[in-house]
Amino acid sequence: MNYIDNILFAILLCVGIGYFAMNVKKLIRNIKLGKDVNRKDNPSARWKNMAMIALGQSKMVKRPIAGFLHIIVYAGFIIINIEVLEIIIDGLFGTHRVFSFLGGFYDFLIGSFEVLALLVLVAVIIFWARRNAIKLKRFWNSEMKGWPKSDGNIILYFEMVLMTLFLVMNATDVHFQANHSGNVISQFIAPLFSNFSVESLHVIERTAWWLHITGILVFLNYLYFSKHLHILLAFPNTYFADLNPKGELDNLESVTNEVKLMMDPNVDPFAAPANPDAVPGKFGASDVQDLNWVQLLNAYTCTECGRCTSSCPANQTGKKLSPRKIMMDTRDRLEEVGKNIDANKGIFVDDNKSLLNDYITTEELWACTSCNACVEECPVNISPLSIIIDMRRYLVMEQSAAPMSLNAMMSNIENNGAPWQYNQQDRLNWKDEN
Repeated sequence: MNYIDNILFAILLCVGIGYFAMNVKKLIRNIKLGKDVNRKDNPSARWKNMAMIALGQSKMVKRPIAGFLHIIVYAGFIIINIEVLEIIIDGLFGTHRVFSFLGGFYDFLIGSFEVLALLVLVAVIIFWARRNAIKLKRFWNSEMKGWPKSDGNIILYFEMVLMTLFLVMNATDVHFQANHSGNVISQFIAPLFSNFSVESLHVIERTAWWLHITGILVFLNYLYFSKHLHILLAFPNTYFADLNPKGELDNLESVTNEVKLMMDPNVDPFAAPANPDAVPGKFGASDVQDLNWVQLLNAYTCTECGRCTSSCPANQTGKKLSPRKIMMDTRDRLEEVGKNIDANKGIFVDDNKSLLNDYITTEELWACTSCNACVEECPVNISPLSIIIDMRRYLVMEQSAAPMSLNAMMSNIENNGAPWQYNQQDRLNWKDEN
């Protein structure tokens, strides 16, 4: 490889990594638009969650077929990309298989990479068939049309091409094949190129090499625009996940403070506020800025796998609610807000839109039974329920827009001290019925 190739490779590497870094900075900015929440407690439990769920894939294998195939692809992604380090060194310094000095260990590594590449290729083809030929129901919900549907297939094609290029690169490397070591899969592909001259094989090998590393950099930058951002965000998402028991809802600090003031006999109810110019806090959430940063991290981490929606009892009975759509809508609105900020020099300009109504309808929110099935099923500990609850709180406390049945229940609690429409004096009449 001459110096021009080294320079071109360095430029390609800098552009690819630079664009990725720019998008990561934007991603962090968008997540920080959320309200602060403390998730630094119990670090040992958080590290365990991350190790078991993000690294160990413990929740993926609850559905054995998809779980096993996903582990193959995941292992392939992690292990095969160790080889990327060698490609980068070769590209920058003009060497060829620089780690070959490791001898037998190198042959073992490359052989393992080839086996994994073949397994990943098979797994991805099966994933494609499940999505497009068998047409599993959870991949064909209404929210999975347009870009989400295309995105799911594009990433599969990406992986097919990258694995094929890796195997072709090895199969056409004359010196590598001549050693008959480490070429456990590519040796069966090499005969396809037996009629080519050494010069032609070199051209094919170099072309596959360049396309492979270029594809990896394109794939890296595609992640920001894809549901496969979870490849990176699954780790922080599982670390910062809520450790409280499922079903335990957090209390709004603003409401808690109001109750404490009401119960404090030393507080003057007619006293002027300490800061009359302060904007009162909003109860609940109507837009992404009202959610906390962990909920926004959840939105970006969503894999769109549909396990949450397929286990949702409301969705199973024909209700409009889809927990997956809740997360996708939150992410789409957050991206819209981020682009608004970019277009207005770092300041958000009111666009007369919000997450509530423009993206998520009240019908969806009130269809939720709060059963936590979606939270339990998510393979990366996302909580659509927390967003639903916060938006319900806004509807109830800011807009008094609860369903009639819920308003009746709250009126009964206020007037009768119980959810039922009975006078307090009649509450024990049931004991006389027999």
